[in-house]
Amino acid sequence: MFSKPNILTTIIIVFLSLHLNSQVVYEHISNAGIYEFLEELANDGIIELNTTVKPWSRTFIADKLMEAKTREYQLNGRQLHDLEFYMNSYTLELKSWPQTHPDMDIFRKNRRLATSLNPLALLYKDSVFTASLKPIWGIQYWANDNGNINHMWGGAEMYGYIGKNVGFYGSLRDNNESEWLEKPDYFTLRQGVPAKNFGIEGVDYSEARGGIYFSWKWGNIGIAKDHFIWGNNYHGANIFSGRQPSFGQIQLNLYPARWFEFHYVHGWLVSEVVDSARSYWDGDIYRVVYHNKYLAANIFSFTPIRRLNISLGNSIIYSDIGVQAAYLVPFLFYKSVDHTLNSTNKNGQNGQNSQMFFDISSRNLKHLHVYVTLFVDEFKMDRVRNPNEHNFLSWKVGGRVSDFPVQNLSLTAEYTRTNPGTYEHNISTTTFESNKYNLGHYMRSNSEEYYLSLAWKPIRGLKVEGSWVLARHGNDYGYGKGQTNDPQNQPVLKDITWDNHTYRLSARYEFIDNAYVFVHLILSDIQGYDVDNQTPQYYLDKFSPAFFQGKHTTVSFGFNVGF
Repeated sequence: MFSKPNILTTIIIVFLSLHLNSQVVYEHISNAGIYEFLEELANDGIIELNTTVKPWSRTFIADKLMEAKTREYQLNGRQLHDLEFYMNSYTLELKSWPQTHPDMDIFRKNRRLATSLNPLALLYKDSVFTASLKPIWGIQYWANDNGNINHMWGGAEMYGYIGKNVGFYGSLRDNNESEWLEKPDYFTLRQGVPAKNFGIEGVDYSEARGGIYFSWKWGNIGIAKDHFIWGNNYHGANIFSGRQPSFGQIQLNLYPARWFEFHYVHGWLVSEVVDSARSYWDGDIYRVVYHNKYLAANIFSFTPIRRLNISLGNSIIYSDIGVQAAYLVPFLFYKSVDHTLNSTNKNGQNGQNSQMFFDISSRNLKHLHVYVTLFVDEFKMDRVRNPNEHNFLSWKVGGRVSDFPVQNLSLTAEYTRTNPGTYEHNISTTTFESNKYNLGHYMRSNSEEYYLSLAWKPIRGLKVEGSWVLARHGNDYGYGKGQTNDPQNQPVLKDITWDNHTYRLSARYEFIDNAYVFVHLILSDIQGYDVDNQTPQYYLDKFSPAFFQGKHTTVSFGFNVGF
């Protein structure tokens, strides 16, 4: 048992937490350790957290760590060590210096400049300007009876603050994979990539991310090229999953009241649909120009009672009309805007592609998080009354029990089901995609997934997890474009074209901030089936890397500094 902090300590901590800088720099969604830790604290009732929209800013994370510090008597021993570890990682946001190694800090006599081991970074801080530069480096190997493959990456990232209101960040990661593991059609949670340079040495790709934000006490606005996730999940979101390569976007994030927050994105997507009118020959080189493609999306989150979050929003994919001023209005219902812009259209072919979504998340029972998410791509009341038709929906239900009845143990269960036609569209320039990657759930339409996980954190930084996945995909009926099969009339998962049964045992240790060593033992059975006059191999090649096709025992291991 740990004694309660004295009143003076609590007052000081609360006072400091209320005066954190308001600058915004977002912590990327790939930094699993800090996101998992804060969600665990929220499940245990130690902090309050809305997990519908990610990523979170570093100052927000630091604020939540300070909130947990005021209740440290409720934390177990491992959580206390995790809290100390992460507070050191975010000390620039807490107006102090991280721990530095005297023999490695080559700027020991400089009060503004330092080198640090945790976080591994070059740091600068004065009364106006704060900056951090961190290396990125990692490698992962896989081996099974098909041989071995690898993924290597390296680069650097930086972030900083100017004054009290401006935050900026940027990163560059260069990658090489001996086999392309993230093709747009593959059913995988791995991040989609802007791949290039295919050859006998595999595939090379790089990605630059970054942004700059102006913030105030209850909100921020900025421009960025990055990823984001909308929708509660532990194994793939079904609103915006963040799987696609990052794209340019304007963001508005508002927190005007304790019970309400609002998020808006206007994005410049990559259609990869050739605009022949603007493409041209320059000598013997053909300059390919793509059609422009845009996203506008908003989500309203309400907290009617503590630890209960209810969110609803809508989005639209649009093209061929330039950047439309109406879609720059953050709070509108965009489907109705589309009706106005295309009021003379009678057949629906000239409109844009709109969506709605809902998310309910509850942590009202201590140690328990339950949630349900609904993505509505197309909805008609006539289909509800017709047993032979369905609406284009994706829904997810799940929950996690943390630290009960056994401390440091968590159990997760999740189910996702997506009807035929969902995430699809009959106009190539307005599909729910960027760079050909679906923006929603990684299994796309006519699919379902069961997910179970049991995780144990015996000491600070170490996570041991066993998980099971059953994912199934049915017929691809097509959507418009002369297709004879209308997806609204087709049965859900009537014929299985591909499925994946995977058992995984993993261990991961975070030895310094956002740096891990990891190992996985994977027993997988990934099969295709003879459906729609296509062979099983056709579906395997379409949906899975060759290395993982069939039944295999795979060992994977590696390490990374940064992601």
